[in-house]
Amino acid sequence: MKIVLQIIISIFLSSSLFAYIDSDMDGVEDAQDRCPNTPFSDLVDIRGCTKSSLVSAHHYDVIVGASFAQSDYQTLNTTDTLSTTLQVDYYYKNFSMQASTSYFSTEGNGFNDSGLFDSFVGASYQFRPLQDLSLRLGLGVLLPTYDNSLNNNNTDYTASLNLSYNIDKLNIFGGYAYTIINDDNVNIYDANTTLTSTVLYQNTHAYSLGLGYYMTQRLYTSLSYNASDSIYESVEDIQSMSTYMYYSIDSHWFLTFSYAYGLSDSASKNFTSLRLGYFF
Repeated sequence: MKIVLQIIISIFLSSSLFAYIDSDMDGVEDAQDRCPNTPFSDLVDIRGCTKSSLVSAHHYDVIVGASFAQSDYQTLNTTDTLSTTLQVDYYYKNFSMQASTSYFSTEGNGFNDSGLFDSFVGASYQFRPLQDLSLRLGLGVLLPTYDNSLNNNNTDYTASLNLSYNIDKLNIFGGYAYTIINDDNVNIYDANTTLTSTVLYQNTHAYSLGLGYYMTQRLYTSLSYNASDSIYESVEDIQSMSTYMYYSIDSHWFLTFSYAYGLSDSASKNFTSLRLGYFF
């Protein structure tokens, strides 16, 4: 009798288990699940629809890199500049924040210098008026961590607008930025304390336009034209052509490479940058 009872219980439990099907494993049977295929990380209500996700909407990345530039658009002297950079980004849905700084070492004909460039802190918000069109509005400050004889001693403010439009694997992008330069003008004197010239600062406009292509799911490349006013009134506009590559190593690690060639005498003739980032 005991054996018969065990067999009956086993058959009952087996038939109950086979009758209960929960394909997305959210705890709600398929027959009552109004939201099938919910992610495994989601918490659902009695209908099987997402209430909240265990995957955080907050993300960060840390990027370190090195760059090399020939010539310096600020002094117009032939120089070689090596710099190391650190950048930290925060992302929440369509909102992001960024902080970056870099340390440089410059050598030229009878000239050498080292220290921090200006550091940047900013925030941006992305809009999507169309499925394939995104607009990004940004605001930021340039902190005067760069110290030289030309009195770059005040905080500057910048605003930017960037757009990106995708056509299949092709990406068309462009941007505009306006920077308020608050640095004080500088009078330059000779050895006899006679005024020889005055360095005048100006607010700047910057533009960029380019084409990108998603070669694979992991590799993106682009080519762009960039133009900007110099921060000095007496220096011609800065113009360059640049190429950029982004490669996703895995879900966390990524590499970026960029090269720019100066089209004007005020631009660095050659600029190369390699950076490694970690996203989490």
